[in-house]
Formats: sequence, C-alpha cells, structure tokens
Amino acid sequence: MKPPRQPLYLARESYRRRRAMDAARILPVLGIFLVALPRLWGADAGPGEETAREGIYLFTVWGGLIVAAALLGRLLAPSIDPSPDDPPGPQD
Repeated sequence: MKPPRQPLYLARESYRRRRAMDAARILPVLGIFLVALPRLWGADAGPGEETAREGIYLFTVWGGLIVAAALLGRLLAPSIDPSPDDPPGPQD
C-alpha cells in the first residue's frame, strides 16, 4: 500500500499572480464576447430605443473593461518591475 501523497504547496503570492495573468489573457476574449452580445438580442423595441439601449450597454462594457484592465495591471505591476537585487540586464 502506497503512503498518501502530501498536498502540493503553492505559494499564495505566485498563485495569485498566475491567476491574474490568466485573467489578463482572457479579458480580450471576454470583451469581444460582451461587445458582440447585442447582436443576439433581436429587435424587440423600436429603432431609436434599440440604438440607445445598445449604446448605453456598449459604453458600460467599455468602461468595465477599462476598470478590469486597470485592476489587473495594478495586480501585475509588481511582477513586471525588476527588484533591486536583480543583476542589471544588457540594456542597463
């Protein structure tokens, strides 16, 4: 009988950073889906009401994507900046 395996330990910060990177990779796909979504709604209302509703929806999605990208950028910024302990690269 094999002894039970120890659970895999993942450091909390690196795990969160990787999940934030995954979210940053998925954000453009989510944005394309949300922008294309009004085409699936159909034409229930009149032309003026439909245009206004879609316009408000698109600007809301656009603003939400900007906020999401800013939050993800803030989460990922520490992992992009080199630490002072790193040796200088060829550009320095």
